[in-house]
Amino acid sequence: MLYRILKFPAKIALNLYCRQLRINNKAILNTKGPLLIAANHPNSFLDAIIIATLFKRPVYSLVRGDVYANNFYAKILNGMKMMPVYRLSEGAENLDQNYSTFARCRGIFKNDGIVLIFSEGRCINEWKLRPLKKGTARLAISSWEEGINLTVLPTGINYQSFKSFGKNIILNFGNPVTLHHTGTNEAYGKNITAFNELLKKELEMLVVQIDKNNQPSIEKSFKISHSVSFKILLALPAIAGWIFHILPYTLVKFALGRQFQNDHYDSVMVAGMFLLYPFFLLLTAGILSFLGFPLWWLCFLIIPFTGWCFIQLKKQF
Repeated sequence: MLYRILKFPAKIALNLYCRQLRINNKAILNTKGPLLIAANHPNSFLDAIIIATLFKRPVYSLVRGDVYANNFYAKILNGMKMMPVYRLSEGAENLDQNYSTFARCRGIFKNDGIVLIFSEGRCINEWKLRPLKKGTARLAISSWEEGINLTVLPTGINYQSFKSFGKNIILNFGNPVTLHHTGTNEAYGKNITAFNELLKKELEMLVVQIDKNNQPSIEKSFKISHSVSFKILLALPAIAGWIFHILPYTLVKFALGRQFQNDHYDSVMVAGMFLLYPFFLLLTAGILSFLGFPLWWLCFLIIPFTGWCFIQLKKQF
């Protein structure tokens, strides 16, 4: 229920969060399962939110298990179709719980569902494909061994920036990987290695890989240009958008952003704005109504529009 409730406003928020979202193959967003989306992991839980928001069918996401230590958070995550995966660093005693999570994934596949897994394991804000963990291979191979006609979809998520709103995102989908491409005739360890080598080769073509100090290459990969007429047309509403949104953005940055000066900063800021924004609009509408403005309800349309205009014209780098 929570998943369905949040999905629609998340789609709207995505347009305020990013300037442009480029997808190399939009038809894949209508794909039915059984499907395992194997993605890189550059930007914390925001990666999962973007994928889940864009796909037409529900997407179950595998997330780091330590956040499930809090029962309140666990209930929220379960409501958003997320499932825990534990790493050795989160306690060897928790590793056995991965078997039940993977069993649940195979149950989802049997019902033609979709699961998202981050094949690198850990999240790091960088333009680089890191070594792949074995979890994706184990889940795929165990599904094939049970006779599930699973397709693995290599996916590259690329961000222009990890510290600012109004960024450009490139979402690349690669060639699907099936049992036909890998097989399970070798020893288990060899199957794992062969799968990861194939997945790595696919992801290397999808993930933008640039040294963080190579600014010209970053700009070349992500920068978009607008016409002069487009900039003139949006100039005034963009100024209004900056004025309208500077207060809620500053509040979220002060309350949350300074507490998360790490690889989770971007996701926390987006989540904070997502939660605060409806109350900000309601408060603005209430003030306008109290002051006697007859068209107070238009603020629900005008304020987000001006925010979109500002995002389009703000400095990219």
